[in-house]
Amino acid sequence: MNAVPAKTVLKPSNNFKRLQARLRGLVGKAIEDFRMIEEGDRVMVCLSGGKDSYTMLDILLSLQRSAPVRFELVAVNLDQKQPGFPAHVLPDYLRTLGVPFHVIEQDTYSVVKRVIPEGRTLCGLCSRLRRGALYRFAAEHGMTKIALGHHRDDIVETLFLNMFFGGKLKAMPPKLRSEDGRHVVIRPLAYVAEQDIERYARARAFPLIPCSLCGSQENLQRREIKMMLREWERRYPGRTESIFSSLRDVVPSHLLDPRLHDFGGRGPGRAATGEAAFYAEIPEGSDLGGTGVDDAGSGRPAFATRALVRQDLAGRFDPA
Repeated sequence: MNAVPAKTVLKPSNNFKRLQARLRGLVGKAIEDFRMIEEGDRVMVCLSGGKDSYTMLDILLSLQRSAPVRFELVAVNLDQKQPGFPAHVLPDYLRTLGVPFHVIEQDTYSVVKRVIPEGRTLCGLCSRLRRGALYRFAAEHGMTKIALGHHRDDIVETLFLNMFFGGKLKAMPPKLRSEDGRHVVIRPLAYVAEQDIERYARARAFPLIPCSLCGSQENLQRREIKMMLREWERRYPGRTESIFSSLRDVVPSHLLDPRLHDFGGRGPGRAATGEAAFYAEIPEGSDLGGTGVDDAGSGRPAFATRALVRQDLAGRFDPA
């Protein structure tokens, strides 16, 4: 397995500077919003050799130089002993950057291939083995944060994976403390779109290393979800960002989980009349199952305001 150089190397330009500034801003906002990095942190940046982790390290190094708090970055790669893995690529690259790094050598590849039947998805077991190795290293070396390269699209894909195949409304948190409380996982690219990462990786010409495990499985559920979302995005530009934004604006009373909302309570702010609850379900400017144009033919969206909803309801249900 050979490292794959980027196909197109873009010269530093105003376009690249704008892209870099955009990524710096989004990563900085995610760090601030979720308090990912604090004074004195030792951040273990997990590198796989893919576009996401390279971009994460690059942006974190850029932010580190101007950050209001002091923190340390240590790059860590897990060599899983995959056949043909170019073990020299990451160390050579990191030495040119002058970044402290460690390579963990653990043969998880043969374990996964031995345990998982042919044709079955390898990602679940592979992920658990990687996580265990990284957690052990973090504990042994005093790392206070573990940075992973998941981005906005990964988070949205995980939401649909859990809904479609797990029956659970669950995404991927930007910051998470492990079950034993010993480790804090952060995802600095949480606000960054995959398309921007692809553009950035091409411009920076990172020496990409493909994964011979998950990268070789064409019919993964996650790949199917990714294709679905890309088709939605093609037909309805901005759909992915809209879905992502919904994860930050949750209304527990309009879900079905009694652990999140006291459906039997009548405390202040909880009770709502049927009419008020009905209005709350109708977004401003929506078409309540109508033609989208009011009866007067003005071209104004039908039921554009709650007042119009109330007026229409009166006309439909009040006796003439």
